[in-house]
Amino acid sequence: MQGRITKVLNMKPQEILSMIEEAAGTSLYESKKQSALKTIEKKDNKLTDINKILDEELNPTLEKLKAERASYLEYQKIQRQIETLTRLVVAYKYTRAEHVDQNAAGEVVSLQDQIKMVDVEVDKSKGEIERLKEEIRKLEQTKKGEASSKLEELESQMADCSKKEVKAKSDLDNVLDAVKQEEKEKEATLKSIKNTENLISNKSEELTSVRAEADKYIELKEKERENVEKAEANYESVQAGQLEGEDGQQMTYTEHLMKLKDELSEAQTANQQAKLKLSHSQSSIKKMEAESKKAEKEIAREKGEFDAAVKVVEEVERKIQRLGFSQDSHNELQQKKRTLENNVATASKQVNELVHKYPQLQFDYTSPDRNFDRSRVKGLVADLFSIPDTQYAMALEVAAGGRLYNVVTDTEDTSALLIKHGQLRRRYVMIPLNKIRSNVIDREVVNNAKRLVGSDNCHLALDVIKYDKQLEPAMKYCFGGVLICKTKEQAKKVAFDKSVKKKVITLEGDVYDPAGTLTGGSRNSSRCVLKELAACKQARTDLASFKEQYRKVEEQLHKMERVAQQWEELSGQLRLKKHERDLLEDRLKQTSHYKDIEELRKTKEDLAKQKEIVDNFNDKEKSLLKKCAEIEAKMKNFKAEQEKELKKAKKRLADAKSRLNECSKDAKSRENKLKELELEVSSELAKELENLRSQLPKCDEAIAAAKSQVEGAQSKLDECREIKEKLSSELESQRELIRQCSKEIENFVKEQKAAEKVISSSGIKLKELNHKLTKLNKEANDAKQQVEYYLNNYEWIASEKQYFGQKDTAYDFDKHDIKESDKKLERLKTNKEKLSKSVNMRAMHLLGEAEKRYLDLVKRKDIVTNDKQKINKVIKDLDEKKNRAVRKAWEQVNKDFGSIFSTLLPGARVKLQTLEGRPVTDGLEVKVGFGEVWKESLTELSGGQRSLVALSLILSLLLFKPAPLYILDEVDAALDLSHTQNIGQMLRAHFKHSQFVVVSLKDGMFQNANVLFRTKFVDGVSTVTRHTQHASSQPVLTDKENIQPLSKKNKKQKV
Repeated sequence: MQGRITKVLNMKPQEILSMIEEAAGTSLYESKKQSALKTIEKKDNKLTDINKILDEELNPTLEKLKAERASYLEYQKIQRQIETLTRLVVAYKYTRAEHVDQNAAGEVVSLQDQIKMVDVEVDKSKGEIERLKEEIRKLEQTKKGEASSKLEELESQMADCSKKEVKAKSDLDNVLDAVKQEEKEKEATLKSIKNTENLISNKSEELTSVRAEADKYIELKEKERENVEKAEANYESVQAGQLEGEDGQQMTYTEHLMKLKDELSEAQTANQQAKLKLSHSQSSIKKMEAESKKAEKEIAREKGEFDAAVKVVEEVERKIQRLGFSQDSHNELQQKKRTLENNVATASKQVNELVHKYPQLQFDYTSPDRNFDRSRVKGLVADLFSIPDTQYAMALEVAAGGRLYNVVTDTEDTSALLIKHGQLRRRYVMIPLNKIRSNVIDREVVNNAKRLVGSDNCHLALDVIKYDKQLEPAMKYCFGGVLICKTKEQAKKVAFDKSVKKKVITLEGDVYDPAGTLTGGSRNSSRCVLKELAACKQARTDLASFKEQYRKVEEQLHKMERVAQQWEELSGQLRLKKHERDLLEDRLKQTSHYKDIEELRKTKEDLAKQKEIVDNFNDKEKSLLKKCAEIEAKMKNFKAEQEKELKKAKKRLADAKSRLNECSKDAKSRENKLKELELEVSSELAKELENLRSQLPKCDEAIAAAKSQVEGAQSKLDECREIKEKLSSELESQRELIRQCSKEIENFVKEQKAAEKVISSSGIKLKELNHKLTKLNKEANDAKQQVEYYLNNYEWIASEKQYFGQKDTAYDFDKHDIKESDKKLERLKTNKEKLSKSVNMRAMHLLGEAEKRYLDLVKRKDIVTNDKQKINKVIKDLDEKKNRAVRKAWEQVNKDFGSIFSTLLPGARVKLQTLEGRPVTDGLEVKVGFGEVWKESLTELSGGQRSLVALSLILSLLLFKPAPLYILDEVDAALDLSHTQNIGQMLRAHFKHSQFVVVSLKDGMFQNANVLFRTKFVDGVSTVTRHTQHASSQPVLTDKENIQPLSKKNKKQKV
């Protein structure tokens, strides 16, 4: 039995739960669940097979057939397009050839007339050339004659006059330089005078400061001298046996003692008077206290009203404090709100002004369709990048040009949608990111440019901006092909260098192109669009920030609004209650009884002051007595005290003399510095200033002399210039004469060249006309052959010829671009030839069969999936039913378990509880308690207690679904007699509808039995005798109580 008990008690939580489940009969649920799980496994296998067929067979086949169907449809489409375009192109070529054939004859006659006119013009130009040559020869003779010799003579005179002018100019420059040099010397002298005056002024200020410092040290020296004299007098008085009193006066020990005794006598007298006043105040207070008690009774009502008013005021103040409302914070938020409203209005105005100033920077459009993703449209180029350094703004604006206002989109399809259905207000150039191509300057070329002018002076335009990575193709398109340099010289050097040869732009916007062009001139830097755009972006950012702050402030004010109203109401109540309190206080103070009470209070305050005065006089009296005792002791020990005082006085004298010496040294050093400064200011600087002032008249005389020389040199230079001007006018008139001849010769030469050019151009024109004539004849023959070819090879021309070139027909040549159509026809023919080799003509039929099979499998898959979901739902329902049954069984068994155990072991408790923090389905454990204490483990129980726990658990399980008959074999063998008695009582109490056959050897069990069967040996044979017991309240062998213990005496035997 003990081994089985240990087995039950050592069960794990999951094993105990299994016993509960067995008692609840949940095995049916579990078997159904296992069956459902097997069915799900079969369904999963079927789904796997279907998915395998779909993924490995049908999906690849469908994809292949769809691709072949697309190719087949494309092939048919190309065939139709080829037929349409062939008719259009052939009709156009036929019409053109027919037109050429019809117009060829008239054009031939016209060209022949033009050839005759050109021949006449050539003959006329040749005669004109001969006449011009004769005129030129005559003018050349005139030019080389008399005019040339006179010009040489005037030029010689002009050269001599120029030499004299240069010499006179040189003399004048030298004299002017001398004047400037003298003026510079005068300026230097004046500057030196000013510097010297400033130095004297600074030294004078320093002198004043040093003098004040010297006076200060002299005054300090005098004070220290007085201290020395006082120390010497103190030393002499100590030697004479005198003391220094508290007022600094010297007196003998006797005089000092007499003075202290006088002060003591005065203090004692004052103390006596204070005590008398104190005694009188105390007696007055006793009388007044008796009267005040009566007065308090008289004003109790008024006092109660006043105290109540004070409490009301305090309560209102506490309510206001609990609100936590701050009027200052509320006012600050109101002020902040008004400030933010002004900021929002200002920022909005600034943004609107900038928007109206540059309307081209506004890009608005309507979504082409309802589900259009607006993130596909990135916006204007100008809005999609930022410039960290605004000095490059003008250069970037020039580099991008009109591309700043282009619109960036993700694809060309988006661009087409915008143009067609976006309701754009003006024309825009679109930049699709997936199609745009750019020509970015190579990095090696950029490095070469930087080596030429320095890495900080040259940058690729793309490198000085910041942008989103996905916008890189658009940015490269706008800024990838331009370099930016800081100055014109650097830009010129980079643009035309052989290792670079790229377009360069300066910071001012001047463009240097290696092709040979230069763009520059006046440019309004204040109207830089990119700078204005940056300001607009900043203004928008500020506006958004102000709006967000305004929203937060409004939210705070809204939250505070209710509290503010409560605060206002409570503040009004507080003011009213304070006013009522003050009125009550005034009324209370005006009563005579209140005045008596106030008089008592003041008298008590006076009494406290009198006590303080008495205490002070007592302390003073004690202090004076102590000092008198000290003086008397010193008088008794005069010599020793005198030596101590002499040492102190001597030390004091030495310290005073030391401080006097230090002050004397400091004062002397300040006096020496003062004398040095006075000497420097009065002698050295004054003399220097006088010398500088004496040099000024000499400088003025030198300047006057130099200016007189300037006048002479200037007159000589003017004379030379007059002569030169006269010769220059004569020379110019002679040159003008020669220029006239040269000009006439030049005009005749130009006319000659023009005539020769006419002859040359006429010859070229004649060749062109002859070539055109030959070509026209050839084209006429070719056109005639083409007309015949088209009529013979395209029979439909004869029937549809009348529609060729007609508007709104298939042969409308104006509506179609024939060259593009011809190119497209060639491309379509090439594509048709390629597709004809790979197209599957049976693709449509095969695709239909494959799709039918695919749909069938998908339908089967859906059926299996639905079945699986239903089975999962059944499993879930089974789990829920099982859990409900287990919980119900656990609750009933736990109740019976505790009841049975309490019967077996009175005062003890037991329970089946779930594991901490986990559901019942994770297991159960046994907990035993005695009184209010629950044991941590079952190992803390005795063997009998453990047996009772195991027996109670088994019987509670049996009681959940009771059987008609139970057999117990010596379950009480290891138990005490009292426990055995309790088992019998428990069986009678809890198992009223069951029969028990119990094998036992203890009387405690016999007493609770209805029938006893005793076994014993008689003559070596085991015999059984039946004994019926009669209880006072129970019938024998009834249906309700029929416990039948089988007793064994002397020996243990089986029944």
